[in-house]
Amino acid sequence: MKARVNEGCISCGACVAVCPEVFRFDDDGIAEAYADVAPECESTAKDARDGCPVSVIDIEE
Repeated sequence: MKARVNEGCISCGACVAVCPEVFRFDDDGIAEAYADVAPECESTAKDARDGCPVSVIDIEE
């Protein structure tokens, strides 16, 4: 699975806190998906997507 943080991220840090195995802040302080979603991280990656206050995270199978 692949995750993507689309334009509009407000840098709240929710995704980074929930799933640091997939999400981190880039050099500009914007969240990015830096790794593929491993099977053991699917649930937390989806929680990060669902908890994004501006709904800018996509996860593709």
